[in-house]
Amino acid sequence: MKQKFNIITSTCVPLPLENVDTDQIIPARFLKATTKEGFGENLFRDWRYDKQGNKIDSFVLNDPTYGGQVLVAGKNFGSGSSREHAAWAIADYGFRVVVSSFFADIHKNNELNNFVLPVVVSEPFLKELFDSIAADPKTEVVVNLPEQTITNKATGKSETFEINAYKKHCLMNGLDDIDFLVENKDKIEAWENKK
Repeated sequence: MKQKFNIITSTCVPLPLENVDTDQIIPARFLKATTKEGFGENLFRDWRYDKQGNKIDSFVLNDPTYGGQVLVAGKNFGSGSSREHAAWAIADYGFRVVVSSFFADIHKNNELNNFVLPVVVSEPFLKELFDSIAADPKTEVVVNLPEQTITNKATGKSETFEINAYKKHCLMNGLDDIDFLVENKDKIEAWENKK
């Protein structure tokens, strides 16, 4: 799942629902595994499949009209419990970016720690993006991490987004927290030796 992040141009999967909590992203019954692989098949499980395990054709992840590395979600994405498995499921499914007008803080950090970029946009930009995707499912966005911009190619409109400088460095270099420490081992040892 560690992938360097620079600029992504992709079509989008629209999920225009507000207050999507982590139990909806990955239901609690799937939290037994301790490795990050395999969670993608149960992303939004109770919305994707009926009780008999049959696909619900009307759910967006089951609709071949939509695809891509960008999930566009309604306001307040990732609320509820702090389960990191929700970010594991999003990453394992293949999403590299989640766009919303608001993220729950813990979930936002869990996404960053799992090489998924949470992009916070204004509500008007989000609405326009949903409208563009509804008008043309092949609508693409350009997510430029170095410049911290997202552009709706259908309208040409862009917004900037915020990201912690440390997390930006880690994403752009494909580093998790341990990799970052190892990368800076000499600096840490030099600082320790000064003491």
